[in-house]
Amino acid sequence: MQDLDTFRLNGRVALVTGSARGLGATMAVALAQAGADVAVTDRVDPGDTAREIASTSRARVLSLVADLADRQASDGLVGSVLDQLGRLDILVNNAGIIRRMPAADVADEEWDRVIEVNQTAVFRLCRAAGRHMLARGSGKIINIASLLSFQGGITVPSYAAAKGAVAQITKALANEWAGKGINVNAIAPGYMRTENTRPLVEDAVRSRQILDRIPAGRWGEPRDLAGAVVFLASAASDYVNGHVLVVDGGWMAR
Repeated sequence: MQDLDTFRLNGRVALVTGSARGLGATMAVALAQAGADVAVTDRVDPGDTAREIASTSRARVLSLVADLADRQASDGLVGSVLDQLGRLDILVNNAGIIRRMPAADVADEEWDRVIEVNQTAVFRLCRAAGRHMLARGSGKIINIASLLSFQGGITVPSYAAAKGAVAQITKALANEWAGKGINVNAIAPGYMRTENTRPLVEDAVRSRQILDRIPAGRWGEPRDLAGAVVFLASAASDYVNGHVLVVDGGWMAR
């Protein structure tokens, strides 16, 4: 029988990117409530998330600003966590951007920015965290994938390409690192009610098309990812490697 204490994160340190609001903020708070100290980071000040963590848990919290499109800004993130919180046990690669437009209209600079933030930065942070985790022989890396890791989507070619790559990066790193004490997995959220999906939520026709396909009959909420991220960050998932956990209300079952 599983000891529920294996879900606790006491003594662990987590870094959550893109955690000023939405899915990232909710996951950061969930990790703190499970016992982890948490570094929150975003391209805008994640102070609101830091304050929520401080008010709802006993966790230490570190607030960092970094635009993952800027490699110089992102390069120091893992080092800052190590310097100020002493260790890094959990990396959640959540930061992402999306550009909606017909493929024929996508400019090179728009394509490059999405790929840089959603794909390249994910690998670079995995690499930086992985070096520290490999030296210690333990760690948890959780990449945020998407339903578009499996499907093509509509008018989001750069996002679909990047999220497909996130799933493959997750599997590739798991192949290398599972035997060295590092679990690399991903969460693929379904249609979640966030700022990124606001245009879809507010489009009555598209929203109805989406809801008609979701067996649960509703949009996902950020809180729906809390249990998944705590599970993958905890000892309860020690034999889970290279998995893309879909949290989608049943979308992929249709």
